Amino acid sequence: MKKITLDAREMEHPKPLQLALQALREMDEQSYFYMIHRKEPIPLIELAKDKEFAHLSCEVKPGLWHILISKNDTVNLEEYLDV
Repeated sequence: MKKITLDAREMEHPKPLQLALQALREMDEQSYFYMIHRKEPIPLIELAKDKEFAHLSCEVKPGLWHILISKNDTVNLEEYLDV
């Protein structure tokens, strides 16, 4: 699967969400979105749930989140978690 990465740790609101939404529009069933952020992006997670995308959010340590989203709802995103 193709990985689309966004490191949003230094970005200010609303830039991370805007870039994430753009990436989700552009990805296909053979790709996944990987975001690194300083907090859990609840609106993005809710959108993924609403669209029935596979999603995983993991707080690696305080203030460091890894978020993975795929349009392919059968993919096991834990296999792609880089921690």
